[in-house]
Amino acid sequence: MATTSAKTYFYALGRRKSATARVRLMSGKGTIVINGKTAEEYFADSKYLLSKLNEPFIAISQENKYAITVVVSGGGHEGQADAIRLGIAKSLVEVNEELRPTLRRAELLGRDSRQKERKKFGLKGARKQRQFTKR
Repeated sequence: MATTSAKTYFYALGRRKSATARVRLMSGKGTIVINGKTAEEYFADSKYLLSKLNEPFIAISQENKYAITVVVSGGGHEGQADAIRLGIAKSLVEVNEELRPTLRRAELLGRDSRQKERKKFGLKGARKQRQFTKR
């Protein structure tokens, strides 16, 4: 928990693939600001990605109770949405430790550690090779 200009907020970090989201959770009216833009503007009104952001609140049935500001970098929109969702879930646990089992059951506190596999020397991609000819 940290304090800045008399506003108390709860901070958490969420990661997914190469996306990193730094989430601040404050008491408010359910607004989500991502990199200075509203969530609807940032994700271009994608209902799928916006619903991902609300999953932690639906799991604990406390929608429109917190104001969220996020600084996110790296990755694409899908990875960023997953990183923000993890950051929101972690910051809710910072607010109230009793929410941990509920969020854990909803599979919102686990980090998806799958990363892009690097390209290897001598191959066309991470695993793709040249076509094999016997004769």
